[in-house]
Amino acid sequence: MTANGRVESERALHGDGQDADRLASLTEEIAVEAGGRSFAKTNPRGSHWQRSLIIWPDGRRDDTSTVDWLQGPTLYIDLRRPADRPDFTIMPRLDDLDWKAVTWLARQEGFAGRLLFDGEYFEWERIIDYQPKSVAPDVGRLRFENDVLIEQGRDIPYVEHWHRQNGARAPIAAVRLRQSGQDSEGFIVRLGQTFMYARERTLAAQSGFSLGECITQARSLEDARALIDCEISIGSIEPSGWIIARSTLPFREGQQLAITTPLNRDWIRTTDIAANGDASVRDWDIIEAEGDVRAIVAPAT
Repeated sequence: MTANGRVESERALHGDGQDADRLASLTEEIAVEAGGRSFAKTNPRGSHWQRSLIIWPDGRRDDTSTVDWLQGPTLYIDLRRPADRPDFTIMPRLDDLDWKAVTWLARQEGFAGRLLFDGEYFEWERIIDYQPKSVAPDVGRLRFENDVLIEQGRDIPYVEHWHRQNGARAPIAAVRLRQSGQDSEGFIVRLGQTFMYARERTLAAQSGFSLGECITQARSLEDARALIDCEISIGSIEPSGWIIARSTLPFREGQQLAITTPLNRDWIRTTDIAANGDASVRDWDIIEAEGDVRAIVAPAT
């Protein structure tokens, strides 16, 4: 279930009492409505996927990066981190990152948005993108070969191999957020005990360039850090809270993403770390919600 615009429906925010089977059935119904039975056969929704391989048109391949894609009913988050990451433990805050650190972090990728289907092609609409926005849309076909989900690009002929991860597939929920008083957007997707969180940077990156190129053109180290300050994180829901395991911001790893909500639940507050290392919070208006949203706005472990 999706609520467009500012969430007003009490049913959307509090859920409608559906159990896991009903949520799975609803996701299947959405799949069929969106693209017919052919969509249902390759429906990636309601799953946590990890990538084992990408092959680019020029023959380059990557089978070492850690790539996670958490797909809700329609909203999704994707995080891609190269395998050779340096040790960032001596840099526990944004203000500690030096030029070498921000240059490496600019190699990461990730995005968040909505999965669309036109009956033949899937499109990963990127509302948040860690890299500067590309002119070419992210569009491709999906098909299964045994248990491997094969993605083949339409406009750029890449190939990716995806594997569905074991684990609970309920509750399933996702929200799209807008930071109160600002234009910045964010997303939270939850599937079982796995969650992903994304928020965009406040300093816009120039389109048409890679983030690495934007970093080299930055006027100062402070601006370079601001360009890096786009968080895409994945973690697990433990008895101690929502614990971040991997993130585009290394100093967030091991930290808790605490979520608090007021009684009316039309906005949420998330914990964060300021550039100087101080604890901070972000207040968000919920502008879209889908699935059993109680699993996010009233998180329970």
